[in-house]
Amino acid sequence: MGTENPVNFAYMGRSFDDLTNGDSSGAFSDCNSDRSGEFPMASSQSRRLLISCASDNSDELIQQLVLDLESCSIDEQKQAAMEIRLLAKNKPENRLRIAKAGAVRPLISLISCTDPQLQEYGVTAILNLSLNDENKELIAASGAIKPLVRALMSGTSTAKENAACALLRLSQMEENKIAIGRSGAIPLLVNLLGNGGFRGKKDASTALYSLCSVKENKIRAVKAGIMRPLVELMADFGSNMVDKSAFVLSVLVSMSEARTALVDEGGIPVLVELVEDGTQRQKEIAAVILLQICEESVLYRTMVAREGAIPPLVALSQSGTNRAKQKAEKLIELLRQPRSGNYAATTSNVCV
Repeated sequence: MGTENPVNFAYMGRSFDDLTNGDSSGAFSDCNSDRSGEFPMASSQSRRLLISCASDNSDELIQQLVLDLESCSIDEQKQAAMEIRLLAKNKPENRLRIAKAGAVRPLISLISCTDPQLQEYGVTAILNLSLNDENKELIAASGAIKPLVRALMSGTSTAKENAACALLRLSQMEENKIAIGRSGAIPLLVNLLGNGGFRGKKDASTALYSLCSVKENKIRAVKAGIMRPLVELMADFGSNMVDKSAFVLSVLVSMSEARTALVDEGGIPVLVELVEDGTQRQKEIAAVILLQICEESVLYRTMVAREGAIPPLVALSQSGTNRAKQKAEKLIELLRQPRSGNYAATTSNVCV
């Protein structure tokens, strides 16, 4: 199924002209190497790791670590995965070398193991290797998507967060987006968005933004109940998730099902509040979303007007960015259009 261009911002190589400066870098930041901290270890192990990360001639060590990944000893597998993770984290040039040495398939096997710590190490190592663009195709072709989705479902909190990041990295290849969606990732990411810690919410929103450029993934996200956490996060100015949630929402509202779900979850009052009290960027993206909601629905126009949207929109049309002014003016014009008698008759029983 084809990819639909979301509106109003630029991110991860996609350019959208309707948001301020065409830049959402302040709202989203790409997933970098794992931020879960160093693993506790004995002093002898720490010394070996320091030597490993500092070595300029580590090909022999990498080959040994790849062999250790397939050891019959879980402890040896954990140690090897931990060292590979650190080598890939601390020296970007090692990421391609590790992949070329054959580490990807055995690491993927670790993601499917029942030991939660070993699974976490495998997920984290795959994430770090995926930071090299040349590795993405190999990782996906080696069968990483389904094990990463399983880790997203049943792993430790760190494994879930790093799995979300790894899936984001793989989703940057267009051909992987449908495969990730069809592997069951979308409902799990929606759950992480609603119930994870701050990092989990951030990583889930970024992954969902990327994946939902594909229409069938938009449908999955709406069916999975994404509107409730998006609206809740947009309403919480202290969550540091207002921008991210609004941008994800802007990707979805091109679908009528998404607009209905947004209204059902109480999204209109939240968006009007953003136009009134948000930052300049939040005001702009909220106006854009409200315009999309109202363009084809007289009922939604009435609901937006009754929430008191016109005064803050007038203010935005006078003091916002050029794009914000344009969107606000167009929306004001829609909201001020007279309602027909037929509309009033058909909606007289609707509480707004």
